[in-house]
Amino acid sequence: MALKHEPTAPYHSTQDALRVLETVARHTTGVTDSRLARLTGLSPERLTTLLRMLRREGYVEQVADGAYVTGAALTRLGSAQDRDQALREKLQSTLDRLRDSIGAAVYISRYVDGEVTVAQYADGPATPAVNEWVDFRSCAHATALGKSLLGQLDHNGRRDHLSRHKMARLTSRTITSDRLLLSRLETQPPTVPHLDLQEYAVGTVCAAVPITAGSSVGCLALSLPLEHAHRLRQAADKLNRGAAPVLLSLAI
Repeated sequence: MALKHEPTAPYHSTQDALRVLETVARHTTGVTDSRLARLTGLSPERLTTLLRMLRREGYVEQVADGAYVTGAALTRLGSAQDRDQALREKLQSTLDRLRDSIGAAVYISRYVDGEVTVAQYADGPATPAVNEWVDFRSCAHATALGKSLLGQLDHNGRRDHLSRHKMARLTSRTITSDRLLLSRLETQPPTVPHLDLQEYAVGTVCAAVPITAGSSVGCLALSLPLEHAHRLRQAADKLNRGAAPVLLSLAI
């Protein structure tokens, strides 16, 4: 399966953040922000934004003299005997924070061995998760997360997936034409979130943005009850801005 990668803003933020982390890690006694700017080539404004995110995520800490050192979260991920469990806990805390800041249930979805999977999600009493009344694996054509994942495959990869999963009509809004779906996926800019406007379930709207690096295909998604549909675009933009920490955790 070939991928159709086009770097997005979260990807670029992650690459810059990794440069900062690598530089901090090389300076075990600490490194100042001015020296970090010189060593990484990042502007002071860009570096300040990244350092704020890295401190919030626990990947760097600022010591008494103002210098930056490796943070506890990075140490845990690097030294944990069960790295998968440590990563899962880190991602869950990030998802919980995104859920609270956006006011929506949020999900990490991956495309693994030719199938859509929901790896983790964060919901709550005021932010209910989607009722999975039809297995997400069989309805990528109708969900925002499914369309985001398919959008990151090449044409043959999309064709292969649709040949294995019938495009069933789940609501009156569901796209059931593979020609129409493939055309929309082909023309969708990578920086524009994929939407599900009651295509999977009546009464629910969703959005998804890619979180892809290397050979893995993934996305970050959110869902809202229909009465909050007016917030969907703004929530999707906030989700996109919040995708960098998730992608960073997966890349470390």
